[in-house]
Amino acid sequence: MKVLIVGLGAIAKKHIEALRNIDPGVEIFALRSNNPSAIWPGITNIYEPDSRVRDFDFAIISNPTGMHADAIELLLDYHIPLFIEKPLFDTLEHADTLQRLEHACIPSYVGCNLRFLDSIRFLQRYIADNPQRRVNEVNVYCGSNLARWGGDKYRSLYNADPKRGGGVHIDMIHDVDYVCHIFGMPQHSRHVFRNVSSLGIDAYDYANYILEYPGFTANIVLNYYRPTPKRTLEIVFADEVWTADLRKNVITDDSGNEIYRGKNNVDTTYTEQMQYFIDAIQTGQPIRNNASTAYRILSLCLNPDN
Repeated sequence: MKVLIVGLGAIAKKHIEALRNIDPGVEIFALRSNNPSAIWPGITNIYEPDSRVRDFDFAIISNPTGMHADAIELLLDYHIPLFIEKPLFDTLEHADTLQRLEHACIPSYVGCNLRFLDSIRFLQRYIADNPQRRVNEVNVYCGSNLARWGGDKYRSLYNADPKRGGGVHIDMIHDVDYVCHIFGMPQHSRHVFRNVSSLGIDAYDYANYILEYPGFTANIVLNYYRPTPKRTLEIVFADEVWTADLRKNVITDDSGNEIYRGKNNVDTTYTEQMQYFIDAIQTGQPIRNNASTAYRILSLCLNPDN
């Protein structure tokens, strides 16, 4: 297997590890600038795309979000499948790029690895298989700490810079994505975005989405400043409450009884996600969360008041 990767940041390491878990003999080529800041063992640098790109099995786009559209445009003529790290774009101004991608019939997948967490998969199946089970409310919370990710230089991270596609409202698009994956797209939505916390960054560090479904409302709160990380999904049924602790991959009821315990973890979902994508492009099966689907969810995140 031969793979091209565009962007060698932290997330690229996870995708490279996933590739090597699947195929230890994978050949990885990286599209680099003329002065790469680091040498990666076992990865061949190229400095501009050429005819050999057509022979690659696919490309991974994992550069900063604000550069995704340019990377897609650069690779369109080579007609190889694209694995694009979330979110698809940083703005909705790249609909023309999406249209060209669709017109070229190039297989695409936008990486939202939490879809492959066992507890999320369990809930997606459960809700689909039990349409008679009344849901009255859904509450999602994801709080992390940007200052602990980046140390003293956290303000220089792309996450803190709206010009590079930063901001909790799309950086943590996972939580909006899995709600839509489990319950479908909402009928209406509203939002509050702010950046008034002690972090002192230009990008939004707080986002609150209110998604309206026919029989219930989903409330999604995201932030960059929680001292201790927390990621939960609460489903308020008519007769009981289920809470999924996504960090522990466990679902419990309101009495503390365990409903479900997953066997995988967030790290292993990267391999499962990559295997899903590879299987899909090799068999020609339709790809869930392709660029078109991801654009709809991005639209919900960036222009949610409707």
